[in-house]
Amino acid sequence: MKIMVRGLVFGVGFGAATSLVNALSSPYGGLGMPGTVWGKAAKVLSLLMDAGWSWAALAVVTGWLAGTLTRGALVGALALVGATVAYYVTDLFVWEAGTDLVKWVLAGLPLGLVLGAVGAAIRRPGLIGLLAALTVPVGAAVQMVVMPPRPHLTLTPAIVVAEVIVWMAAVLGVGWAVYRFRTQRRAVGVA
Repeated sequence: MKIMVRGLVFGVGFGAATSLVNALSSPYGGLGMPGTVWGKAAKVLSLLMDAGWSWAALAVVTGWLAGTLTRGALVGALALVGATVAYYVTDLFVWEAGTDLVKWVLAGLPLGLVLGAVGAAIRRPGLIGLLAALTVPVGAAVQMVVMPPRPHLTLTPAIVVAEVIVWMAAVLGVGWAVYRFRTQRRAVGVA
């Protein structure tokens, strides 16, 4: 039960933080600080946190923390639903914006179940653990190719920094997953 509450709290914090970072990075809202050091940092964070792969990572990480597949699935779903509700509630207060809350909660529930279970499966040895551990870094790399974080046509320093961070994290994530897999295989004597 405690892990469920933690997953929900983690999700709520992530969703609210994502909405606030978006508001801080935007020149169109009352909280925006464009041109300042804080505004530039917020822009990079906004590009990182408001990406599909980072929301998937939220469910995977909370599922990994939960431990078992069942708890991982439930916690992953709670984290995504909590993040979605917090994101749109915060948007409502910060921007007085309309909301796609219901649509994203309905999408987040099954995706959270699957991604949370994937997170819990990272603990498993062998090929299943390897594939589970590759989910977020490969997903981030695919998103960078298919839909990079470029809200406009010109490349800005914030976009370049965000893309470099994502690519470096994806490479490190794949490297960690493969290293862990190979180390486990050597430990049991499989070449």
